[in-house]
Formats: sequence, structure tokens, C-alpha cells
Amino acid sequence: MLETILAWETLISAIRMATPLTYAALGGVFSERSGVVNIALEGIMLFGAFFAAVGAYFFKNPLIGVVFSILAGISISLIHAIVSIKFKVNQIISGTTLNMLAAGGTTFLSRLIFKAAGSSPHIEGFTTVNVPILSGIPGVGLLFKNLSPLIILMILIVIASNFVLYKTVFGLRLRSVGENPQAADTLGVSVYKYRYIGVILSGILGGIGGAFLSLEHARVFVENMTGGRGFIALAAMIFGNWNPIGAFGACILFGTAEAIRMRLEGVGIPTQFIQMIPYVLTMLVLAGAVGKSISPASSGIPYEKEEL
Repeated sequence: MLETILAWETLISAIRMATPLTYAALGGVFSERSGVVNIALEGIMLFGAFFAAVGAYFFKNPLIGVVFSILAGISISLIHAIVSIKFKVNQIISGTTLNMLAAGGTTFLSRLIFKAAGSSPHIEGFTTVNVPILSGIPGVGLLFKNLSPLIILMILIVIASNFVLYKTVFGLRLRSVGENPQAADTLGVSVYKYRYIGVILSGILGGIGGAFLSLEHARVFVENMTGGRGFIALAAMIFGNWNPIGAFGACILFGTAEAIRMRLEGVGIPTQFIQMIPYVLTMLVLAGAVGKSISPASSGIPYEKEEL
């Protein structure tokens, strides 16, 4: 009985750990499906976490915090989109620069706004909810009790993202500009417009992923609190073959590794080795995914519209 409870608790913890990764990974799916590599997901998450804390702290409302995180994500992703799509700057360099901006910018703004080095004051997150009927099922019901609304929203977005990408005209057009932009342009699809939309969607989702970290995971903003999660989300996206459901499954895998890491702390194993678990798993997953996952054909390649 105890082992069963521990197993369910580990899975619950894995889902919590996977939530911010899933938001960012879904954002990466939309961006790369449109043909733009978004290495800036780490920075988008960090800005999202910071501005979520700002909104929640000053307005005493976590929903305002999420709105702030979305606006921050849109702003950073729009910079990446303009630089990458309009000016055709190397997308890796653009994303890396924005990550560096986020690391330094959030530290500076945190000390400027909160008047404290290292972290913000405590902030209030969302009130947890129970899923009707499902939460009453013995055993399995534990998965549906005391859930953050952002976890429920994440599940809904995974389902909606898969439907939008593969069952709608919008999804078909978005994927077409990432696979063969010349052909899409010939058929009257605006390559630039759909690439902007894909990158901005990645900013919205990445911002919410960052908001989860500060509002629900820690209830405080801490400098560089993303800790490489944006890069792990990119790895999950690749392992999931640029598919929303696949990316979610990969995020659950990484979330499980993080949950196991937390349970192993204090059992006599050196902390440094325990903290390596999620990152070692990331490298192993990427090594196994190389050559097996097929990225969008024009991902990372700037599009130059041919003038008649």
C-alpha cells in the first residue's frame, strides 16, 4: 500500500515538474513547425517567471501575473521574430543573445524593483482545484486532486495544439511554411505572417511556462530560476519529433527524472550527482534522437521572397 502511494506521489510530482517544460516545448513546436528555431525559450521562460512575480506581487492576483508573463513572452519572441524573419539574422545567435539578455536583465530588474538581491518577496499562487468525479476514484483520484489551474490548462493546450496543427487549415499552413515555404508562397500562403505567428505563440506558451515556476513551483522569483529548463524543453520537442503529444510525453519523462532526483536527496548520495540526473538524461535523449527525429525541412533557414 505504501509503495503504491509513493508511486502515485512520484507521478504527481513528475507532472508538476513537467508542466513548465511542456508549455515551453509546445511553444518550440509551433515556432519550429513554422520554420524558426527558437533557442530563446530559456530567456522567454525567465522573463515570464520574473514578470509573473511582478504582476502577482503588486496586484495581489496570480492571474495578473500570468497576463504579465504572456506580455513578456510576446515581447521577447517578437524581438526574435523581427531579427530572424525580417533581418534574417542567424536564429541561433539571436536566441542565444536573448537568453543572455534575460539572465542579466531579470537580475538587474529584480534588484531594482524588489530592492533585494537574489529573489523577490513571497507571492501568492493559484488556489488548487479538484477535478469533479475523477478526483473521487480510489488511487487514480490522487492525480486529479489539488491541481493548479495551470496544470489543467496545460493538458487542454496539449490536446488543442495537436488538433490545431493536424486538423485545421491554420495548422496545415503553419506546417507548410516550415516544410516548403516556396511552395506555400506560390499557393498564396504568407510565409512571413505564419512564421511571426509561430514565434509569437512560442513566446506566449514559454511565458506561461515561466509563470508556473514563480507562481506555483516556488511562489517566489529567484535569479536564473529556469536553470536550463528552456533547453530541456527543446530536447523534449526534438525527442517528441516536433509533435505536441510526443513533446508532452518527453516532458513527462524529464519530469519523472526531476521527481526522482528530489526523492533521492538526503539518502547519502552526493548532491552534485543527484542534481546531474535531469541533464544527463537530456544528453542521452538527444543522443538517441539524433538521426531518428525528422525536423521541419526549412527549420532555421531564412526565407527570401522572390520578387517578380
